[in-house]
Order: sequence, then structure tokens, then C-alpha cells
Amino acid sequence: MTDVIAPADVALPADGFALFPDRSVVALRVHGELKDLSTTVDDLDGVEAVTIDSPDGLSILRHSTAHVLAQAVQRVRPQANLGIGPPVTDGFYYDFGVDDPFTPEDLKAIKKEMERIVREGQRFVRRVVTDDEARAELADEPFKLELIGLKGGGAESTEGASVEVGADELTIYDNVRKDGEVAWKDLCRGPHVPGTRMIGNGWDLTRVAGAYWRGSEKNPQLQRIYGTAWPPKDELRAYQHRLEEAAKRDHRKLGKELDLFSFPEEIGPGLSVFHPKGGIIRYEIERYMRERLLANGYEVVNTPHITKGDLFMTSGHLQWYADGMYPPMVLDEVVDADGHVSREGQEYYLKPMNCPFHNLIFRSRGRSYRELPLRLSEFGSVYRYEKSGTLAGLTRVRGMTQDDTHIYVTAEQVKGELEHSLEFVLQTLRDYGLNDFYLELSTKEEGNPKFIGDDRLWAEATETLRQVAEGSGLELVPDPGGAAFYGPKISVQARDAIGRTWQMSTIQLDFNQPERFELEYTGPDGEKHRPVMIHRALFGSIERFFAILLEHYAGAFPVWLAPVQVVGIPVAEEYGPYLDEIVARLRARGIRAEVDHSDDRMPKKIRTHTTQKVPLQLIAGEQDRSGGTVSFRFRDGSQTNGIAVDEAIEKIVAAVASRALISTAEDLA
Repeated sequence: MTDVIAPADVALPADGFALFPDRSVVALRVHGELKDLSTTVDDLDGVEAVTIDSPDGLSILRHSTAHVLAQAVQRVRPQANLGIGPPVTDGFYYDFGVDDPFTPEDLKAIKKEMERIVREGQRFVRRVVTDDEARAELADEPFKLELIGLKGGGAESTEGASVEVGADELTIYDNVRKDGEVAWKDLCRGPHVPGTRMIGNGWDLTRVAGAYWRGSEKNPQLQRIYGTAWPPKDELRAYQHRLEEAAKRDHRKLGKELDLFSFPEEIGPGLSVFHPKGGIIRYEIERYMRERLLANGYEVVNTPHITKGDLFMTSGHLQWYADGMYPPMVLDEVVDADGHVSREGQEYYLKPMNCPFHNLIFRSRGRSYRELPLRLSEFGSVYRYEKSGTLAGLTRVRGMTQDDTHIYVTAEQVKGELEHSLEFVLQTLRDYGLNDFYLELSTKEEGNPKFIGDDRLWAEATETLRQVAEGSGLELVPDPGGAAFYGPKISVQARDAIGRTWQMSTIQLDFNQPERFELEYTGPDGEKHRPVMIHRALFGSIERFFAILLEHYAGAFPVWLAPVQVVGIPVAEEYGPYLDEIVARLRARGIRAEVDHSDDRMPKKIRTHTTQKVPLQLIAGEQDRSGGTVSFRFRDGSQTNGIAVDEAIEKIVAAVASRALISTAEDLA
């Protein structure tokens, strides 16, 4: 947030306009609570300016733009019913109940109306109303009437509804023209920018999608219009450029173009299959991770895909995570010849997590303090019943493989093991080519029944994680309320090649699971002690990590990850056998290499394999064959000629071993 100082000569009480005349200020923060600039304060204690370029200021700008969108929609489609319109990452959306979906022509008309509303300079005026007054004023808005009934906390668990109603008073924002006439109104908690002119021209509408009311498939489907808003227009243009680049890198698009994976309808939504080229990339991702695990003292375990429901009762997942689990299968029921049940069946579940199974491995025999830290690691398949509307390629699936590790330590080992785990995570991510990180500390929300366990242990765990995170030297960002139900966590947030942030690895401290499973070890004093449990997932899931790497590299992987690392291209058919000999030597060294013996002409072969993002092309003609050399061609079109075959092979092997990203001739120099 920009440092904006209130004038010392302003007489109190005063509103935000008098205190902060700088036009970059869009709201106040009073004792931590966001307020409109029209708010009057009696003293400056706890009062801060919120500028438009701050995170809170951007959210206020985007939420205000969502109101302008809704007003414009009701001018174009007067019968449209209003849903909710919260700010989201990089933008906003608003949901509408309409008889017919919005058309491209509708969006053009809506944008023109938004431009008129912005130019009108309407003021956002806050007004407190009673429940009955709100119902009377919004009698024609069924979705708003439903939100009024949620006041008191129910809105907090409803997608986006907390921007409309909260636990306290209801407020309506009037959009007021210069002559004092109310042009439009909406149920909203606010705050908003002072007026529509402040929205300027740094906004745009991006797309239309279907969305279920309140995020439930049981409710009506609405039309959701997405948009984005930025303080200056050049930031909008930069964002649009990032979107264009992101569209080129979309892993779903690249997955099809490069023949890496698919989602067959016959299998079901959110369930992927990896094709041979995608499979080898995935194999290399997992292989290197396994090498790192074994080299760092981790032990490999394996557990089944299903279990009796009692296991998840013990772990707490059925109490706190049942909505994210597949429904149970009733098995082992015995029925006699007369149809009577002689033995009741038992409920089995597909596992959503691996941790309960690892707890059973720990508990399978007596443990000594000399065995700790005990690091159990598994590439375990888990299944989560994600809502169909939330599925997104490989980044949000229903069946996934987690690189799951659970570490059991003594209380004295906690901090050191957390430091070891964080360093392990960061170094491994760097080896995959991700280098720009910050950390997020997710903590419990006081009073929320979702979080289980003793408050003292939560506080101790949170403080320990904070110390470890700060000790890493990386930026630490708070995430209040984002903890798992059993303990706080550190999340590693990585920025990709175009600056997008992805949540990567998580390290979670858990005092509760060992208690629930009655895990024990014998200490040096001969007494039984409870271990502390650390949950560590480096990738989150292999599928999601695959998608992130695919987009980070735009499909042009480093040589060690490329599905085809080298392709030989003969200038003419007669030079194919010469390249076959070279490729055979490369394969003997573990290189994925092949020769293109197709009938295509050489230029077309080069284009084909460049499009397929093969990192190294070896070209050979008469001069190469007679001289025992080969020519390299690279992804950017550059070329290095006349390299001795032995030298070329060693360069390729070295590039793979060093996990190098080779795109140009200089990269292999």
C-alpha cells in the first residue's frame, strides 16, 4: 500500500475525503475494518488509507466494477435477476438469473452501458436497512431475498455471498447520479470506490459461463459474466497480454497437440489417462523424485486404494471431509438361501488421503526414539469427489497420485525436521526448473468448528512453522483460516515463467492425528511418548505438477523431461542408416532418440519435430557421413554444424544429466 499521510491541519471529526485528499485513496481501514471514504472518524488512531493499487484497493475497485456490470445488465436485460458479484483473483464476476444465455451481442451492449455509467460519475452511497426494509426494496430479486435470510453467518459458507451480507447489519448501496436521483441499487456490504469515474477505462469483460446458485448443483443454473479491472489501462493491457500467453500455454491445449494425455468420456469426468509421451514425462518426474527421497533418508511404503470406513472415522475425514469423498461401497454382506442377511456388509471408501494408512504402518509394531525421524513416503493414488463445475484439466481432478510423505518425530526434532523438509522441497522444485518462491502460513480461524484439537497445541505448531518460514529468508504471507482441520501449514507458492503463482508444496504440522491413532514410541527414559506428525506433499499431485510444468515450459521441456530427446533427420534417405548407428549409441546411454524415416522431405521433418518441441535434432548428409560428424538444429532454428559424433553424444548425455533447458545453439555450447 502506498504511504499516504493524513493532513495534520484537518479538524476532527472528519471523513476520509478530508483526511486523504490524494485521489489514489479509495477507502479507509479503521481498526482493521475496511470502510468507505465517506466514513467519519473522531480520531486517527487505527485509521489507514487504502490506495487503489493495494490488494484491498484492487478488490474494492473490482467489486465496484461488478456493480456497474450488474446495473448495465439490468438496463440491457431488465428482467435479469441479480445473484452475487464478488471480486476474485485478477478480476470479478456477477451471476444473473436470465431466461436465455447472454450472446456476444449482449456483451457488446452491456460494455457500452458500463462505459456510460462510468462517465456519468455516479456515487456509491451506503445505506443501512432492516431485514424487512431490504425485503420490501428487493421484492423482485429472489436470490437477494434468499441472501437476506442467510444473514448471521450462513453467507460465510456460501460461494461469494459474504460480499453481500454478513453477521451484522444489512446495507444497500445506491448508485446516485449528480442530480441526486438513484439510478440503481444493490444489496452489499461494501465498501466501494467513491464514484464510478474512478473505475476509469482499465476494465474489460472476459467471458460468460454457467454457474449454479450458491455453488450447489441442486440449485438453478445462472449466467456468470467474468471481468477484470485495473487502475490504469496499461495494467489492463499487460494483464490481457498475460492471458494471451497463458492461453498459448494452456496444458489442456498442449496436452492434445503434443499427444500427452486425455480425459475419455467412457471413464468419467476428472479421470485422466496418460499417453506414451505423457507417460514418459510423468515417469521422469517420479523417478527423479524417488531418487531424491531415498538420498534424503525417506522410506518407501505402499497402501491400498480402498479401506473400511472406520479408518476414516478414526482419522476424522468422515466427520470433516465427507463431502469431498466418493460415496461408500457396501461389501462382504452374506445372505442365506432364504434371503436373510446373516452377516451385515461393511462400508468401504476410496481413499481421499494416505495419512491414515501411514499411521497404521507406524503403529504396526513398537517404535523407539532411535527410529525417529521416521519418514514414510508413497506415490499413492487418491480419489476426491470434486464438483463437476470445478474440474479443470489436470489441475483439478477426481483421481490423482500424491507424492505423500508423513514424518514422525519427537517434540525436540520438530523444528529441525521442518527446516530439513522445507529445504528439501525448495531444492527439488529448483531442480525441476522453478526458482521464484514465497511462502504462505495457513492458520486456524478462531471459533470455527472445522478445526479440531487443543488451542495450546495449535498455537505452538503455528509459532514453530512461523519461525521456520521466516528462517528461510523467503517472503511470508499470512493465510488466516486456511489451515487443514488437524493443523497449520506452510505452503510454497511458486511463480512460473509468465509470473503466475501456483501453490506447490505443503508442509503441515499435526498434533492431532497421533492422538487419534494413539501412536507411541519408547523414549530414552523407557516411557511411552506421543510422536508429532508432519505431512509433506511436494507436488500436491503428480497430475497437477505435470500441468504446471507443461505450462511453465510451454511444452518445450528441458532435455531430461522431453518425451523424445533427440530425433535424427537424414538429408536424404541414404543417410538414414548412418543416423541409425548414432541413435543406437544414444539409446545405449539411456537417451530417448529416434530417426525419422518417413517419406516427408527434410524441411517438413524439421517443421514437424520443431512443432512437437523436440529439443535436439541431428541432421546428417554426405559431408557429415564422410567426416564422422553430425549437425545440431535447435528449437529456435539455430544450427551448429560439423560436430564429431563422439563429442555430440557426450554433449547430449551431459545436457540430460545436468537437467539443462536447451533451446538455442548457445545453450549447448
